[in-house]
Amino acid sequence: MKKNMGGIDRIIRIVVAAIVGLMFFLNIIEGTLAYVLLGLAGVFLITSFISFCPLYAIVGLNTCKVDK
Repeated sequence: MKKNMGGIDRIIRIVVAAIVGLMFFLNIIEGTLAYVLLGLAGVFLITSFISFCPLYAIVGLNTCKVDK
């Protein structure tokens, strides 16, 4: 897979996932919304760690400055 996510994009996704996780464990969000957001946070974490977003590939977006 060719990387298509830059460093800032990865950091933003990790921070958003951490905030969602914190909100869940502090019972700020609950119910169906909490599980949907946790699923999205999980996707954010996975895509951040592998530096590849399938949705970016579909729409032709690339936030990575240097292609590897």
